[in-house]
Amino acid sequence: MTTPLVHLEAHGTSVIIDPVGQGLPRVLHWGAPIGSRLDGHDDALRDALSRQSAPRTLDAPWQVSLSPQDADAWSGRPGMQLRSEGVLLRLRWSVIGADAEADRCTFTAVDEAAALELTITLLIEAGGVVRVDQRLRHIGAAGSPSVEADWLESILPVPTTTDHLLTFDGRWAREKRPVVTAMPAGSTVRQSRRGRPGHDSPTLMVAAEGVPRWSDGRLWAAHVAWSADTTYRVDRVTDSLTQLGGGEVLRPGEIVLAPGEELAAPSVLFAHSEAGLDGIAAAFHTLLRARPEHPSSVRPFVLNTWEAVYFDHDPAKVTALAERAASVGVERFVLDDGWFAGRRDDTTSLGDWVVDREVWPDGLGPLAARVHELGMQFGLWFEPEMVSLDSDVARAHPDWLLHDVRHLEHDRSLSWRGQFVMDFANPAAYAHVFSQIDALVTELGIDFIKWDHNRDLVESVHDGRPGVHEQTLATHRMFDELKAAHPGLEIESCSSGGARTDLGMLAHADRVWASDSNDPVERQDIQRWTGLLLPPELVGAHVGPAETHSSGRVTSLSYRMATSLMGSAGLEWDILGCSDEETAAIARFTSLYKELRPIVHGGRTVHADLRDPAWRVTGFTTKTAAVYVVATVASLEDMRAERLRLGGLDPARNYRVRVRREIGETKYGWAAPEWFTGEGIELPGIVLAEVGLQLPALWPVRAFVLHVEAV
Repeated sequence: MTTPLVHLEAHGTSVIIDPVGQGLPRVLHWGAPIGSRLDGHDDALRDALSRQSAPRTLDAPWQVSLSPQDADAWSGRPGMQLRSEGVLLRLRWSVIGADAEADRCTFTAVDEAAALELTITLLIEAGGVVRVDQRLRHIGAAGSPSVEADWLESILPVPTTTDHLLTFDGRWAREKRPVVTAMPAGSTVRQSRRGRPGHDSPTLMVAAEGVPRWSDGRLWAAHVAWSADTTYRVDRVTDSLTQLGGGEVLRPGEIVLAPGEELAAPSVLFAHSEAGLDGIAAAFHTLLRARPEHPSSVRPFVLNTWEAVYFDHDPAKVTALAERAASVGVERFVLDDGWFAGRRDDTTSLGDWVVDREVWPDGLGPLAARVHELGMQFGLWFEPEMVSLDSDVARAHPDWLLHDVRHLEHDRSLSWRGQFVMDFANPAAYAHVFSQIDALVTELGIDFIKWDHNRDLVESVHDGRPGVHEQTLATHRMFDELKAAHPGLEIESCSSGGARTDLGMLAHADRVWASDSNDPVERQDIQRWTGLLLPPELVGAHVGPAETHSSGRVTSLSYRMATSLMGSAGLEWDILGCSDEETAAIARFTSLYKELRPIVHGGRTVHADLRDPAWRVTGFTTKTAAVYVVATVASLEDMRAERLRLGGLDPARNYRVRVRREIGETKYGWAAPEWFTGEGIELPGIVLAEVGLQLPALWPVRAFVLHVEAV
């Protein structure tokens, strides 16, 4: 009897694997569900996908294995590269175990000559996302030569009909810039080598049939769930299906396995969509919302003090700011950088997490108590992984730094805002930082930590070897241990804004700060592309002052509020200086956010594919309601604007559509339809989706909030 195919199917996704033949199993299909129609047709499918082994071609298998090598006649990038005593290992895997269920399978293979065991697990999770995990174990006898891992990456096949590739690029304060190219020929690699994914991280690699669109089209995406150096890869070779995937970047000598030791590669997550980029977003959002650690309470409206006071901490003013925040409906008050000893600018004192008694003579206890008395949560800023050379801890323990201490004087020019890195893989350094944070959380009843990370990890050295891998694991461990010691504590991942917004970090953090830019024009794109991976409740989005500190752009309050509504909303602003009119508008917006957040934070995210590049439309839909943020980022091309078709609605229901004016009136130019200027309109969902609404001719950089309710 022929060995049957392994057919995994769950959550609208199928993966079909052929375990027969030399080497590792091969994936024949990943994508749309097949159902039970495959039953009894295993050999026919093998034949349908096979090739004739003609003269002048290798007789090796046509299909690509889960980790292809040169020995498989694979001409692309190998799935792994290993060395022993400086010599490249020529791997020959034999499968010794297979365990399959409806939604998962695990294959165990060995290479006896290399004394290695490889375990590969594929699991279809919520949203139809396929998680691929690999473990490599040295099974040699004691004293056997060690094995050095150059890389261990996961890939899955996509159709050769995919002809475009979407990845991301960016910089500080302008993260998640989409980059769409024709599918490159050959093996192509995008890497992040900053010790964190970085502002220019690829974030996702998406293979598409045609130019990627939001609402339609077939796409396949890969995300490396790792908070440090990553590789994204696509192999478009002429004698095989295209392969998509990635893994961790390892420096030479970073991972060396002695007998009995193993390497667990970061998970690589794969999502497929028949409904455009919105389908990719839905897959990842569903996955994240199904996690047991996903935040279950409503996402509080926040005031963060950074752009309100910067380093100019005055207890009386900060307390007054907290009181004003409570009066307009703020639910979480966060004291940002500048509270610890000697921290009057960004060049000093990181690592000395002790309250500055010259600035805060009574400590932070009175402020924390007042914030709690006002009914708000209290949050505090830390940058635990970083250390200033001008600090007590660095002077006492230079060996605790993630650097070669022999070169510290020379490497001062490699600091970043005067910062170096604390070696969390050093148990003493880890214990020092943990104990300082733990003591403050206990003393003050801290509910929330803004965990910042402002420095690339340049030439990171731990015990004489590259240290990024161990540093990352230790950072994840500290998140988990702090939260275990303080049930209910939430931690935000901020990394100069959005330089660490991966799903490896989101396995430990409760939200991310999408960008240090509060410019709402920039934020329209930063947030919508961050939302391709993360649901809005996990993405901090704050209203800043009229003039943005990062760009100098001046925007209306209504525009800033509408943009903030697209995420986990809040304020980053000295609202003590607001006029009575502005204060009233903030209070109205806070109430509107609380009313609409069940839709925004629980609905499906959708976007409109409008022709005019000036438009930005982001919607959040449930079975009975929807919220759409409609904005312009430039002047419109036409005097008569386009029609907006509202995706994601039930075609069989009738809906009431109205503009929510709590954030203020939205200025428009030549014309506006009656539904926009009046009290709204009632139409069937099928009409709203297929015919749409005439958009007003909005002025440049204006926005409004559209609320849709079933009637």
